[in-house]
Amino acid sequence: MHRFLLAAAACCFCLSATAQWQWLDKDGRKVFSDRPPPADVPDKNILRQPNMRAPAAAPTQAAPAAQSATSASPAAAPPKPSGKDKELEKKKAQAEAEEAAKAKAEEERKAEVRADNCERARRAKTTYESGRRIVQTNAQGEQIVVDDAARAQEIQRLDGIIASNCGSGG
Repeated sequence: MHRFLLAAAACCFCLSATAQWQWLDKDGRKVFSDRPPPADVPDKNILRQPNMRAPAAAPTQAAPAAQSATSASPAAAPPKPSGKDKELEKKKAQAEAEEAAKAKAEEERKAEVRADNCERARRAKTTYESGRRIVQTNAQGEQIVVDDAARAQEIQRLDGIIASNCGSGG
C-alpha cells in the first residue's frame, strides 16, 4: 500500500511538472494542459503559464471569490506587443537618414558644377568683351576669326549661362 501511494504521488508530481499551463475552470477545478486555456477563461484564473513559475499566492478553490475583486499580478499577464517593431523603426530612420545624406551630397555636387560653370562663363565673357582677336576652329578644322556679330551672339549666350548658374547674373 505504501508503494502504491508513493507511485501515485510521483505520477501526480510528474503530471504537474510537465504541464505548461494551469488554470481554474468555470467550476473552480484546477486544469493542467500543455495548451493555453480557452478564450473564455479570465486572466485571474490562469495560475501558471509556459516559462513562468506559479504565482506566490496561488488561489485555492475557496479563494476564487476573494481574488475576483483583485486583478492578476503584472508578472502573470503576458507582455502586450507595442504594435511597433523598434528594430524596424531604427532601420527605417537609418534609411531615411541615408537618403537625406545622398540628396544633400547630390545638391552640393550640383552647386559645385553651377559655381564652376558660372566662373567659366564669366571668364569667357570677359575675354569676348576685351576686344582681343579671338580665333575658333570650325567643323572642317579650319581656323576662323570671330567677327563682331559672332562676338555679340556669344556674349549674349554667356549672359544666359551666367544668369542661370550665378543667380544674380552679374
